Amino acid sequence: MSRAFPITLFSAAMALAMQPGVAAPPRNLPPATTNALPSEHYFGQLEQVATFREAMPTGVTVSDDGRIFVNYPRWGDDVPYTVAEIRDGKAYPYPNAAINKPDPRDPAKGFISVQSVVVDHQGNLWVLDTAAPKFQSPQPGGAKLVRIDLATNKVTRTLVFPAEVMGPQTYVNDMRFDFRQGKAGVAYVTDSSPSGTGGIIVMDLDSGTAIRRLTGDHSTSADPQFLPVVEGASLRTRNPDGSTAPLKIASDGIAISPDGETLYYSPLSSRHLYSVPTRMLRDTAVSEAQLSAAVKDLGEKGASDGLESDANGVVYAGDYERNAIRYLKPGGEWESLVHDPRILWPDTLSVGKDGYLYFTANQLHRQAQFHGGKDLRQKPYSLFRIRIGAGPAPTAAR
Repeated sequence: MSRAFPITLFSAAMALAMQPGVAAPPRNLPPATTNALPSEHYFGQLEQVATFREAMPTGVTVSDDGRIFVNYPRWGDDVPYTVAEIRDGKAYPYPNAAINKPDPRDPAKGFISVQSVVVDHQGNLWVLDTAAPKFQSPQPGGAKLVRIDLATNKVTRTLVFPAEVMGPQTYVNDMRFDFRQGKAGVAYVTDSSPSGTGGIIVMDLDSGTAIRRLTGDHSTSADPQFLPVVEGASLRTRNPDGSTAPLKIASDGIAISPDGETLYYSPLSSRHLYSVPTRMLRDTAVSEAQLSAAVKDLGEKGASDGLESDANGVVYAGDYERNAIRYLKPGGEWESLVHDPRILWPDTLSVGKDGYLYFTANQLHRQAQFHGGKDLRQKPYSLFRIRIGAGPAPTAAR
């Protein structure tokens, strides 16, 4: 029998419809009393969708018919399966238990350590396998994209990243798709190398060929001056022997515009959002110098892990320093959609066809490596959603 992670699944009775970019969420301060001191104000109609009491999740994605999928990278927790579907209040290995076990004889066959899952809204789930448990060097031939048909729950395609785009510290992190390009579409994948030097991998989904772009560019690499403050404390790697090191995580979050012409991305160790034309990323005749010159720095958005966009072109970002989810207004100003003390490290963001933005909050910053070997995470971890009133950005011709 498949082992299931116990979770709690429920929906709030009512949700306040919200139109990002039109009006800021209401901020009704509680009345002052003689017995209470002023305190930080939280706002936003946040709904808890699920809680997780076993391994720590990172990715989440929602199909058009409401199926929810999550993943658990093998960073050190006991992870019996690294991809799961939430059904009837429990998480079950997806598409089955067997594929969630690495095959030492064939690294391309089983899931080694999955970092991200994305529904393509064409009836498929895509799985991004880092092949790098505990952030080790990726196993040769193991880092891959796997396509699963949601109608049959069967794997229909496995695309292994070519060796030439994989470095000794490459950590493929998140992905976005555009099926309007080429015969079968393209995938854009961030390399969030813990070395601090990142890049973007562009894979042709028909041939499986791939190229690296913007490797080591300032826009894909950790900001050398970046020092995050989370829950009031500086976040650094802190070893049991007392030694410390700055957090240097490269290009991480990624989003694509509804027309497929612009790719948005951000290093985890940065507060800036960057964009680049996708046609230039795909064109091998464009030099790295030309591509770097075309990158736009869209300013500070806050420090984020996940990024996402909706059908209206609104870009969303987690803000792990502010316990918030933010969005970019049409005029270029960032506004907070929700600010809540329960948003302890918002990780992956996903827009559902139901008009909700889903995201995980997994307390990543409380892991042992940031606290001298002491794991300060408090279970359960959470999956939240908030109403945005828009669907996902299209990735195929209508």
